[in-house]
Amino acid sequence: MSQTVDRALSILPLLAEGPADLGQVAERLGVHKSTALRLLRTLHEHGMVYRQSDQRYRLGARLIALAQEAMENLDIREIAHPHLVRLNESCGHTVHLAVYEDDEVLYIDKVESRYPVRMYSRIGKPVALTVAAVAKLLLADLPEAERRALVGTLEYPLYTARSTPDAPAFLEELARVREQGWAVDLGGHEESINCIAAPVRGADGRVVAAMSVSAPNVVVTAEELLTLLPQLRRTADAVSGEYSGRTTAKELPNRDVKPRV
Repeated sequence: MSQTVDRALSILPLLAEGPADLGQVAERLGVHKSTALRLLRTLHEHGMVYRQSDQRYRLGARLIALAQEAMENLDIREIAHPHLVRLNESCGHTVHLAVYEDDEVLYIDKVESRYPVRMYSRIGKPVALTVAAVAKLLLADLPEAERRALVGTLEYPLYTARSTPDAPAFLEELARVREQGWAVDLGGHEESINCIAAPVRGADGRVVAAMSVSAPNVVVTAEELLTLLPQLRRTADAVSGEYSGRTTAKELPNRDVKPRV
């Protein structure tokens, strides 16, 4: 029975590459055509595959609908929270999870630091789009036309001397974030607070959330916080692996490129 299930499931990745006829399916599975046909008929009955008029098979609408339903029911906060807690226990700093919704970036989870100094951020509260590290990651992943249109509508308050001053500077920053795959806010919103962020990606590679580590200068310097970037990226990638259904998390490369401090 397990061999039959294994063979049936092996058909799905083949058809994901494109329609295939009975002979191609049998050859890929290494079985007789009669065996392949029985498997295809069973999958067809359950809507997992569909037989076209040219007698080739493709993935069925029921399978696609199930995948979409599963994705819609995934709770990124529930998946990420244990990882946020472990990261917080390891580094001791405040850890956030944020998402982009309706032209706003919102914190959906937070694990407080272990030291007495607390950050003002709250779950459900929007972040400062033009300076926050999580916002930079989420906006950088938008399609170019949408990204440029949004950037052109934003205001650019100068919270500190390090705040993003205008749209051209923000577009340049987003391009850099998009290329390097991580972001920082080094005193851009509050002079005393630094933050690093890494993306959580879905199965299609798009950024579905952003995870960050933040700390005040009185606890660690910006340079010291940046040393946590590899650990943060590994954690975010572990969340990505679990969210997208991969069985193992692929470790992101530890790049030597550092942002300007």
